[in-house]
This record gives sequence, structure tokens and C-alpha cells, in this order.
Amino acid sequence: MAETIRLADYRCKRKFVFFSRHELNQLLSIYSRRIIAGEWKAYAIDHRDGVALFSVFRHASARPVYTIAKFAANSHRHGDYVLTSAGRRLKRGKSLAEVVAMFDRKLKLVSNRA
Repeated sequence: MAETIRLADYRCKRKFVFFSRHELNQLLSIYSRRIIAGEWKAYAIDHRDGVALFSVFRHASARPVYTIAKFAANSHRHGDYVLTSAGRRLKRGKSLAEVVAMFDRKLKLVSNRA
């Protein structure tokens, strides 16, 4: 005799995280201002298990200049949104507005090269 098995019981329980329409409007508004200023050239949106990423690039083939990560609700102990640049955390916050406020002031990347 064949036994019936529910696939839902065996599938991996993944947390899907996406940017809302309002969040995308905020991100793309900042992005468009920086495009006009000639600072940024491209962006990418990536979805991984438990996190959504919005990355901006100075050149299409380069590493991202900035990445904004949105984590699943209450899964990240220091905030649900994190702004990083070159592997460094620049800002953490509970709302996207807190994190993108960093772009209102002038940010300059400093190299360790002499």
C-alpha cells in the first residue's frame, strides 16, 4: 500500500523578505538624485533567505558602493535595516528612514592607501 505524504511538512520553512512599495520609492528617490549628480551608475536588488538587499554601484562591473539590507522582522538584534559600505556597517536602524538619513549628509569614502 502507498502512503500519502504532505510535501508541506518536508519543505524548508524559509523567511521571504521583500522591500515594500513605499520602501522602494524611498530607495529609488535617493538613487535618482545620486544618478543626476553623477555619483552612481547602477543598482541591484537581491533576495536571500531572511534578507533583502538593495545595492548601488559606481560602475556596473564594480563592487557595490553601498548596500542596504532589510532583515526579517525582529530577526536582527541591532535593527531590521543595515547600511554597509566595503564590508563596514555604517548605520543600523529599526526603520528605513533612519538608515537612509545617512545619505542626506555628505558621505565620503576614505581609502587606506597612502
